[in-house]
Amino acid sequence: METPLAEIRNLPQLKGRTVRLRGWVWNRRGSGRIRFAQLRDGTGFAQLVAGEEDLDAESFELLKRLSQESLVEAEGTVAENGREALGVELRLSALRQLSGSEDYPITHKEHGTDFLMDRRHLWLRSPRQRAILAIRDRMERSIHAYFHEQGFLRVDAPIFTDNACEGTTTLFSAEYFGSPAYLSQSGQLYMEAAAAAVGKAYCFGPTFRAENSNTRRHLTEFWMVEPEAAFMELPEDMALGEGLIKRIVADVLGECGPELALLGRDLAPLRATAGCASFPRLAYDDAVEVLKKNGAPDFRWGDDFGGPHETIIAQQYSTPVIVHRYPCACKAFYMKKDPEDARLSLSMDILAPEGFGEIVGGGQRETDLETLLEGFAKHGIAPSTLDWYLDLRKYGTFPHAGFGLGLERTLAWVCGLPHVRETVPFPRLPNRLHP
Repeated sequence: METPLAEIRNLPQLKGRTVRLRGWVWNRRGSGRIRFAQLRDGTGFAQLVAGEEDLDAESFELLKRLSQESLVEAEGTVAENGREALGVELRLSALRQLSGSEDYPITHKEHGTDFLMDRRHLWLRSPRQRAILAIRDRMERSIHAYFHEQGFLRVDAPIFTDNACEGTTTLFSAEYFGSPAYLSQSGQLYMEAAAAAVGKAYCFGPTFRAENSNTRRHLTEFWMVEPEAAFMELPEDMALGEGLIKRIVADVLGECGPELALLGRDLAPLRATAGCASFPRLAYDDAVEVLKKNGAPDFRWGDDFGGPHETIIAQQYSTPVIVHRYPCACKAFYMKKDPEDARLSLSMDILAPEGFGEIVGGGQRETDLETLLEGFAKHGIAPSTLDWYLDLRKYGTFPHAGFGLGLERTLAWVCGLPHVRETVPFPRLPNRLHP
């Protein structure tokens, strides 16, 4: 009977069993009569070990000369080894090479960022990058589970659109069978239509911003989850966003401990976030006073926050902080005015601690047709380009609210990454469209 094929992640449950592994050689070492190799199969990393007497001469010689990223099939017994991350290793009885990998370009020495980004398709194989991918996957599963538990229905938004949502200056244009089209900046407007159909809707997909920004927080293509709920107002919207972040962080802490440890992540901010009763809530007016007292004395009321301002505000707290009721001039045409102060909008942002900035932006949507048309005029939007959106106010207008959470910036904070480019398998930056 053929020896069963196993995955590395399952080896701790297979102690004493003889199994086969297939994977790529990450590293090798040893001298004389005993040799070691690190094998990865996509599910984890495991140590292979063999003495000269454990293998035939040809296989032992192969173990001595395997190059990095060679593909092999290894057979042996799963044995306890407390010094290994898995707590086990594979003691070899057979080894054969399935494919070679000579002169693999990413060695175990230090490489520059541009060098690694040019070889992103290979850099993904490293333990650090795999850990980030695993945490990203856990976060995406948490997002879907959270919204389904809250009674939301996923409704997919289109990628091609014929209108702007966040301003015309950041649109990627394309030709659509002879007509102008754009890559979506947001699915929000479509989710407002969906909320009238299903009550609670959310979309989750790629969005695009043609911003020539090369900061550590920005990408030109990123993923965003955007819920929109009928009859929800600003307080409930803030609570929904807070609950989502807490759920994401709690799930990552619960299931991705090894990955966080590999990244060297300080867990204190994540534990504080998952365990706090509620995030601090700070009115825009109060946030301005925080800025003036903590390094931005010249900040003027009515201006929007930049990255440094968000960092100053967030530094005052150990968890994310919710800033709400921004001036209307700071926000898009669809944001509802505060009935108690027409200068303000019923908007909110959630700022991550540790200098990672805004990870959620949203608020209550304008429901009055005439007020919305006034907003169109102020922003230079022709009503004919969003006639379908105006129909939502003509035919059974309803109170509703929602937000957008940027997956990559949230992931950068959860992982403690210095740059958002590592959060995407194949990042798109103003100066990078390859690989």
